[in-house]
Amino acid sequence: MRIIVEEHPNVLDVSELLRPEPKFIDKEVSKFRDYTVDENDPLKERVRRTYKLMHTHQTVDFVKGRHAEWLKFDHFKATIRQALEQLNDLVDESDPDLDLPNIVHAFQTAERAREEFPELDWLHLTGLIHDLGKVMAFYGEPQWAVVGDTFPVGCEWGPSIVYREDSFIDNPDGSNPKYNTKNGMYQPNCGLEQLTMSWGHDEYLYRVLKHNGSTLPDQALHMIRYHSFYPWHSGGDYHHLTNEKDEQTKQWVLMFNRYDLYTKSTKLPDIEALWPYYQGLIDKYCPGELEF
Repeated sequence: MRIIVEEHPNVLDVSELLRPEPKFIDKEVSKFRDYTVDENDPLKERVRRTYKLMHTHQTVDFVKGRHAEWLKFDHFKATIRQALEQLNDLVDESDPDLDLPNIVHAFQTAERAREEFPELDWLHLTGLIHDLGKVMAFYGEPQWAVVGDTFPVGCEWGPSIVYREDSFIDNPDGSNPKYNTKNGMYQPNCGLEQLTMSWGHDEYLYRVLKHNGSTLPDQALHMIRYHSFYPWHSGGDYHHLTNEKDEQTKQWVLMFNRYDLYTKSTKLPDIEALWPYYQGLIDKYCPGELEF
């Protein structure tokens, strides 16, 4: 089922989407995405180190190399469930909010989406699988090339990127005149689809789903592809490169991020009890064994 934006205007007001309803949070909003520096806090230092590595090594050439490596889809074959269950062993080193296996967050996100929109089964499945691209971490990819916020390579880095002030100092693209200007290698208002994003789980899962013929609607694919692009959808950066179509995409991404960000807590879902429902959605939209 494909849904147009106008059918749910009450949830697509940006001013509302950027602050969650009380029922969607288990801690104060100000406590989420806390990237302050505290050398005595091991979790914060782990996050900062991950972003420093990311912002040093995510260059145009690096991303091209990752495309050549991963978009052959020849690393492994697995069902959605098999791939999800690998996330039992993954803790996201870029996440300042939660220190639990990623599969827990997957079910937290899916269940909150299901609670608010019980009729949109594709949205529930999107919540469940949105971080599935993180399986790259089990096949030789370092976490700084898998997790965390994303940004376009090949142009000036947006001011709202976390740790922006000093984390890009060693990135060679910063001294390359082809890449260090406001537009860089892009045309103004070229649109999101023309941007080369830093390599990570968003872009990879989007490409995996397209390659394997998933029937998830376009809104779901856009949510997956851009949910970590915080400098754009929440920071206000890069609008000189986007177009009118991207504004509608942003509304969907912001809606989805209520479930992604504000469901993070230590409350554990009953994963085994939930599997039959979600297996039905997997069989509907992403059946069988997929090529990763």
